[in-house]
Amino acid sequence: MPRPAEERVLEVAAETAGRRVLGVTLGRAAALVGLAQRRPDATVACWVRDQFRASLIEGAPENLSVVCAADPPADAIDLALVPTTMHGEAELTRETLQAAADRLEPGGVLIAATDNPRDSWLRQQMDALFKGVRLHRFADAVVYSATKAEPLRKLRDFSCEFVYRDGARLLKAVTRPGVFSHRHVDPGARQLLAAATMEPGARVLDIGCGAGTVAMGLAARESSATVHAVDSDARAIECTLRGAELNGLTNLTAELNAFGDYVGAGDYDLVVTNPPYYADNQIAARMIDAAGESLRAGGRMLVVTKTPAWYEEYLATRRWRGVEIAPSKRYSIVTATRV
Repeated sequence: MPRPAEERVLEVAAETAGRRVLGVTLGRAAALVGLAQRRPDATVACWVRDQFRASLIEGAPENLSVVCAADPPADAIDLALVPTTMHGEAELTRETLQAAADRLEPGGVLIAATDNPRDSWLRQQMDALFKGVRLHRFADAVVYSATKAEPLRKLRDFSCEFVYRDGARLLKAVTRPGVFSHRHVDPGARQLLAAATMEPGARVLDIGCGAGTVAMGLAARESSATVHAVDSDARAIECTLRGAELNGLTNLTAELNAFGDYVGAGDYDLVVTNPPYYADNQIAARMIDAAGESLRAGGRMLVVTKTPAWYEEYLATRRWRGVEIAPSKRYSIVTATRV
């Protein structure tokens, strides 16, 4: 079933003309699937940044394309659907609304919704983009619709370029809304960098690289080493590659991959990772298993975490030896060797 914001967006869209449609989803694109089924002569694009989430979308008709990319398709549209949640990232919502509005042709309609029935914030964002925003109120959501009358006056750049330090080196990073630790280096990433050592010629894999701050730090330390950064978020890969270019790191590569079958699997000497804490450690488990598949026998893994007990228990059931846990400020560094 669609989430409330998606369900209400679909209700309003049902009464709105549009044959070239762009939308985003909070779940598995139920609203966009429904719209595409109702309008077989329309072309519908569902933009998703995360490859794993994209793989969960099922039942898509032939006229619905799932686009996993750092940005929405640049094609001109006449209808945009942007469901949001009150718990979402504000800057990402602003950027998504702006991108959708920019792609609309004059006369096209943007429909945005939030699952906050008392919303005022999303209304402010819509008012900043359009004149004559229409309100559609429901018990479990608020929907706004607006017709584009003229091109946007100015497009805001929501990306951030900043400098961070790794030892004596100053490195440049690029982040964007939706990418982990936007606008700063995550404190856990700093602890992971502090714990890692680089050997000449080492083959290093960074699983869940985010904007690439750890991968870039390691690549800059040892030019003879190769560092491969992977993430399920297309925008994270874009940021990592931009950072590598800014820093002249020709020994750093990146790969969009949510499934753990990485390029060069079985040959890596070192894996570093900073897994998320949500989803009951299911994502962390997949990342640890992928690390095991990627390392050579005797290769080492470094994990930064605030929940070391879970890793100690989980690693005991897998093919690891020499598990060590060391405190690192507010974090712990878990070290293990692949059998």
